[in-house]
Amino acid sequence: MDAFVTLSPEVRDARERGKPIVALETTILSHGMPYPQNVQTARNVERIVRENGAVPASIALLDGTIHVGLDAAQIEQIGRGNDVFKVSRADLAYALSQKVSGATTVAATMICADLAGIRVFATGGIGGVHRGAEQSMDVSADLHELARTRVCVVCAGAKALLDLPKTLEVLETLGVPVIGYGTSVFPAFWSASSGLPVVQRCDTPQEAAALLRAQETLGLSAGALIAVPIPERYEIPRDEMTVWIDRAISESVEQRVAGKNVTPWLLNRIYELTAGKSLEANIALIENNAAVAAAIAAAL
Repeated sequence: MDAFVTLSPEVRDARERGKPIVALETTILSHGMPYPQNVQTARNVERIVRENGAVPASIALLDGTIHVGLDAAQIEQIGRGNDVFKVSRADLAYALSQKVSGATTVAATMICADLAGIRVFATGGIGGVHRGAEQSMDVSADLHELARTRVCVVCAGAKALLDLPKTLEVLETLGVPVIGYGTSVFPAFWSASSGLPVVQRCDTPQEAAALLRAQETLGLSAGALIAVPIPERYEIPRDEMTVWIDRAISESVEQRVAGKNVTPWLLNRIYELTAGKSLEANIALIENNAAVAAAIAAAL
């Protein structure tokens, strides 16, 4: 793995000293937010991880290497880059062999975190089953990665523009534990509640860490999904978001947006329709998730 994985000095030191580490994805930088808010958010998230007792490890592919831990210049490079490849499991070998600059999705970040020995990963929201998947077969690789890679993903649920009931059904089928953090309902990204119940619940970092230790002791190969509601002051009510999401999806169908372009296109259109409120909520939830992830990593 040394040929493909490079740890930053800070992350390497944390590994050697046994300090808690939190992995961070970079698709938020390259495809999830506009510049310069993306770069500022990345820096704020790293600061929040440090303030809560852990070491941040933002992950990206640069010059044929998986970089676990990015410096300021590398974050700026990913944030500004117009030709940054969106890398999931299927793209990792290609991007590394062709030395393509790549930002990691949830699935790819889980793989890279696992290679680096990192157990906890903070993101905004995972991918899932897209609406109309019974015709398009569009299901995110994130779900299958959660079933095969033992990394805890701290998020605000799945992105609300997805089919959330089907997403939860697939996670259950794949044997992925979905844990509400301080809640008994599944969060809906921009909204604190999707209205869908979750059976498993943890209210403290220590309870979450105990669950992860039990999972490892049992030899279960799946990851775990810790679903954290967006802070109340930043949430957009579900009824309001549904209107904007439905309109954006309808427009994406009319314009024949497909493949990896779907989610970035929809996020940008929803940003326009909500007059920027969705971006404010997105930033708030990822910062909140980072704090929770750091606390869990420290407890673990």
